[in-house]
Amino acid sequence: MEPATSFDPEVLALPFYDDSHRDLARAVGVWCDDNAPLWRGIREEDPDKAGLTLVRRLGEAGWLSFLDPAAGQAHPGDHRALCLTREALAYAEDLADFAFSIQALSATPVIRFGSDAQKEAYLPRMASGELVGAFAVSEEQAGSDVAAVELRAERDEDGGYVLDGRKAWIANGTIADVFVVVARTGGAPGALGLTTFLVPRSTPGLEVLPLEPLAPRSFAHLSFTGCRVPADAVLGRPGRGFVVAMDLLERFRMTVGAAALGFARRAADTALARARTRRVAGGLLADQQLTKAVLADMEVSLDAAALLVARAAWEADRGNRRFAHHSNIAKLHATEEAQRVVDSAVQLLGASGLVRDSVTERLYRQVRSLRVYEGTSEVLRLSIAGALDTRRADRAAADLTA
Repeated sequence: MEPATSFDPEVLALPFYDDSHRDLARAVGVWCDDNAPLWRGIREEDPDKAGLTLVRRLGEAGWLSFLDPAAGQAHPGDHRALCLTREALAYAEDLADFAFSIQALSATPVIRFGSDAQKEAYLPRMASGELVGAFAVSEEQAGSDVAAVELRAERDEDGGYVLDGRKAWIANGTIADVFVVVARTGGAPGALGLTTFLVPRSTPGLEVLPLEPLAPRSFAHLSFTGCRVPADAVLGRPGRGFVVAMDLLERFRMTVGAAALGFARRAADTALARARTRRVAGGLLADQQLTKAVLADMEVSLDAAALLVARAAWEADRGNRRFAHHSNIAKLHATEEAQRVVDSAVQLLGASGLVRDSVTERLYRQVRSLRVYEGTSEVLRLSIAGALDTRRADRAAADLTA
């Protein structure tokens, strides 16, 4: 069976990828195709039930095995593999990508900063899909600005911490068994006073307040009232919460671009298939000059997004310290262009593209959030411009000393 059409074989053939990545792409594509009945059924389920089912199925199939590095895995678990998996899942079913990405998002800080005891306690069960995680950094007054976090974590007489405050818009919030929580522990301002904690769902004083987002999925606010956690709940070191959060977001922004690419490619394929069969003005829609122009623009957007995502993931995997700059670029371009591609697909399909639960209607709802979470497009533009100013200053200084 041929793999899903989510991948451009010419992009996969580029030196950005090696044979292990191409094998992964083929395997995850086939798996997505084989699970078409699951995708159809999962859309009829309550979002919480769907989320739990998908995390379990992803774990059973081995797609989360990289979350437990100590156990080994059949496929690579680097940034390129993460991006390829998200692209394939997003092409097949948004809820599958959502389940995969949030599980990976919440496990990665444990992989990178957790103690041996924390890794042993959480990673095997997260890799199997038995235990669901969530990453809780956003607040109503602190979205993209991580340094503005206000949730307090005060030391108590036993050496633990007591959390008081709220978190907002937490993905997987209603089904998570453990939350990776960034809170303010010190008197230092901004980024200097933050610490990251692992907070089990069962902790007294933690309340989950469900939300209903535009695209149905597990979402919630969190309320912490006298919520006590022991000293060994600290992830990494006290006062290093900002480092943990930014390290995670910089690594995952490129993967958001990969998901956007999957959405956009599905929309473009749907639009092309419709244009090749719909008859208008005595011919096919695909033969109209304006239609050709729209399809050409889609192809340019897809190619550019694929290359930017591949480059960002490759830079991260080869240890380039500036990978975050490329991750920001990939996320910004891919998500903005995906929005345009999906909108163009709806326009080409006309009224049929607006029917509830049609491919383009689902994509239209799903793609919008990508331009907001893990760094809004506006914030990313400022970051990219700031890096550009630094590079120009370095070049100018070099010229002066040449």
